[in-house]
Amino acid sequence: MPAVSKGDGMRGLAVFISDIRNCKSKEAEIKRINKELANIRSKFKGDKALDGYSKKKYVCKLLFIFLLGHDIDFGHMEAVNLLSSNKYTEKQIGYLFISVLVNSNSELIRLINNAIKNDLSSRNPTFMCLALHCIANVGSREMAEAFAGEIPRILVAGDTMDSVKQSAALCLLRLYKTSPDLVLMGEWTSRVVHLLNDQHMGVVTAAISLITCLSQKNPDEFKTCVSLAVSRLSRIVSSASTDLQDYTYYFVPAPWLSCKLLRLLQCYPPPEDGAVKGRLVECLETILNKAQEPPKSKKVQHSNAKNAILFEAISLIIHYDSEPNLLVRACNQLGQFLQHRETNLRYLALESMCTLASSEFSHEAVKTHIETVINALKTERDVSVRQRAADLLYAMCDRSNAKQIVAEMLSYLETADYSIREEMVLKVAILAEKYAVDYSWYVDTILNLIRIAGDYVSEEVWYRVIQIVINRDDVQGYAAKTVFEALQAPACHENMVKVGGYILGEFGNLIAGDPRSSPLVQFNLLHSKFHLCSVPTRALLLSAYIKFINLFPETKSTIQEVLRSDSQIRNSDVELQQRAVEYLKLSSIASTDVLATVLEEMPPFPERESSILAKLKKKKGPGAVSVNELEEGKREGELNGGGERGGDNSAIAASNASTPSPSADLLGLRTGPPVTAAAPSTGSLLVDVFSEAGVNDDGFLRDLEPPTESSDSLLAEGPGDSDSAPPSVVSEDPAPPLPESNELLNKFVCKNNGVLFENQLLQIGIKSEYRQNLGRMYLFYGNKTSVQFVTFTTTVTCPGELQSQLNVQTKPVEPLIEGGAQVQQVINIECLSDFCDAPLLNIKFRYGGALQNLTLKLPVTINKFFQPTEMASHDFFQRWKQLSQPQQEAQKIFKANHAMDTEVLKAKLLGLGMALLENVDPNPENFVCAGVIQTKAQQVGSLLRLEPNAQAQMYRLTLRSSKDTVSKRLCELLAEQF
Repeated sequence: MPAVSKGDGMRGLAVFISDIRNCKSKEAEIKRINKELANIRSKFKGDKALDGYSKKKYVCKLLFIFLLGHDIDFGHMEAVNLLSSNKYTEKQIGYLFISVLVNSNSELIRLINNAIKNDLSSRNPTFMCLALHCIANVGSREMAEAFAGEIPRILVAGDTMDSVKQSAALCLLRLYKTSPDLVLMGEWTSRVVHLLNDQHMGVVTAAISLITCLSQKNPDEFKTCVSLAVSRLSRIVSSASTDLQDYTYYFVPAPWLSCKLLRLLQCYPPPEDGAVKGRLVECLETILNKAQEPPKSKKVQHSNAKNAILFEAISLIIHYDSEPNLLVRACNQLGQFLQHRETNLRYLALESMCTLASSEFSHEAVKTHIETVINALKTERDVSVRQRAADLLYAMCDRSNAKQIVAEMLSYLETADYSIREEMVLKVAILAEKYAVDYSWYVDTILNLIRIAGDYVSEEVWYRVIQIVINRDDVQGYAAKTVFEALQAPACHENMVKVGGYILGEFGNLIAGDPRSSPLVQFNLLHSKFHLCSVPTRALLLSAYIKFINLFPETKSTIQEVLRSDSQIRNSDVELQQRAVEYLKLSSIASTDVLATVLEEMPPFPERESSILAKLKKKKGPGAVSVNELEEGKREGELNGGGERGGDNSAIAASNASTPSPSADLLGLRTGPPVTAAAPSTGSLLVDVFSEAGVNDDGFLRDLEPPTESSDSLLAEGPGDSDSAPPSVVSEDPAPPLPESNELLNKFVCKNNGVLFENQLLQIGIKSEYRQNLGRMYLFYGNKTSVQFVTFTTTVTCPGELQSQLNVQTKPVEPLIEGGAQVQQVINIECLSDFCDAPLLNIKFRYGGALQNLTLKLPVTINKFFQPTEMASHDFFQRWKQLSQPQQEAQKIFKANHAMDTEVLKAKLLGLGMALLENVDPNPENFVCAGVIQTKAQQVGSLLRLEPNAQAQMYRLTLRSSKDTVSKRLCELLAEQF
């Protein structure tokens, strides 16, 4: 109830409340309430006019009765009459009654609106605040229609008091959330944004909540808030706790405002203005530095406020994903929290590090905490923290630590909570498949998984292992031997029986030479499990038996006896009975040749998306799968000149055969038709775009062909075939390339995946892979707004000579992109000869009726077609001398643009696509690389030597190629990277 002065205590109300509390039964309470309602009704209808105090008292009693759960059908007019009182307490009770009891359809709404208008124009700050609170509490569309135009004027008026400005900002926020179409800022936009400069911190705190909400829906209109927010944040961060005394919370200056400012900045990409960006980076560094300082108070409120700002700052650093130094520092800070005694901090640290693991800059730093995370998985008492630890292990996994992480997850599965076992099983299966260099390890892992957590191994998991074993000749014998040994265990899970029945039925002949696994021994082992299994598993075993008759004719009579038994041909289950009868007849009347034809070995499965990954996405929800799957190409470089590619020719050869590549498959390159995924927030749109992106692909690493007119690939005809292209919806010419196009292109010279372009409306993600002179690129167009993009069209063109140097073919993109969703486009690329320019991507669409027209350079550079070449020191320098003609060499001496970190340099050179040659150059500080650029016309050998001078912070880059234009182009591209 509202506070009242001592002389205005409403004794009658106090007595009534006391009577209600003293009632011994529900019936007594109802009787007392009915008596009071009759009394109030008679007072309101009586001839004697009630004074303000009496009205207030009776309205208060009605309000109390309503809050007890009883219906009130009178007294509304008296409450409205209280609004015209000049006494604060009477007006307050009137507004309180209206906020709680009056609905938007009430006939009194016009009278109420008039009273509110009178108070808003009264210039009495107390009355104005009461009116604004009422508008916000009711928050109906009618209220928005009546006052949405008036409140912004009050908010930005120079003579409005600070307390009223706070109420106006929050009231406007409430109306905007309920009726955004009615709250149009228009001319007030810039003045509302400038409230961030207000002297009163309370006004700034209220205004920033409004501006953040408005920015999320209309980012372009409010983009000027970025510089003001950075400026205000800088002042808070650099201030001492005594400077903002009224807004300092346990020695932390303005923690709520700081968090809101950091959250507002997450609505926008990094500032383009160098000075603003520098100031923001300085703020973030200061926040990270303060986290290292000893606490100024031992109270939990101090650490909570300090950590709230820190985690919000880390979220902003992750959102920008462009400052390697800050990302690594954030990772180190979170690493300290992993062993903190506070459970909530450990949880938040694990959750944030999951996102950091997806960044190319901080992935290695996250991996350094692997032992701590494994320990958390084993020892944490809170199951939610253990689940986050499992998520982080999944996110930080790569080829270097896959076996360790999978082993630890399998170990943990034996004692894991039942609530997370299914998800853990899926993750182990995905990681085992994704990083299976040795497929015998993959088979061992999956069978171990079935043994440990068979009840949680879904059909998708054992289907997938069958699929891979059938498609890989080199693992079939090992799989048969391993599954035979696993079936000999006394207690064997039914999923193991399914896998065993299928594999032995197909490949039992590969181990039949050993007397210990002779055909009859195999059959008896499988049949010993038959009576323990469910109907579907029994049906599978019957199919395995008939396969045995084809593989091992000596088992025919034994198996026919089983099929002929009453338990089979008279089985109560129709499916089992039918199989038994048909298989018995088939084995009896069919000749050996017919039997061999009918029961021949299963053909290889077609390439498809891993159903395990699809199941994990579905279980976690849209956008929740770690973006680690997307970014893997960046860190491993296995698709474009990475550290593993040069020496892994066997893997490529296997891919060229009809063999699945689970590593590529689990990157999400084989999904169904394009799908859309709602983005939970603009800040995380890319995560959603890639984690749910469907990519149409028949198996890139296996059967990529050059894009030709007769190609049966999934790509549509090229741009020249107007029959298949979507009808042009706009007649405007393509816009010239954006000024920052070259800068955006340079970001992708040494990487294949990431964000190509982002503004307030649109985010374009890219994922690409290359083999020899062929490439395939996936573009993901994400709508960051809540409004549809209509008539969305894209065109890829090759300007000038590039038409004869590159063959590019695109698939039409969906013309409609819903708010917060994404669509994808596939592009096939064939390198015909060496080139210098880049293809142009023009994008046109309508947003809110306005045409958006922009052109970018697609990051297709000559180095994408490198084949790494391993060379010994003698061979390298012999070839170096052969390429000694002046036109074959390009050299550049330049100042370092980034910190001269050896590991970063190695990663960039590997990302370039060449093989990084160790112990070749006499100077161990230097880097040398070798590779061959594959084009359709010719192969161009290239050698690289990078000489860093740490003292002078300079580099000398030398490139020698068999073709002069290649040397010059590579030198230009690489000089921008270091």
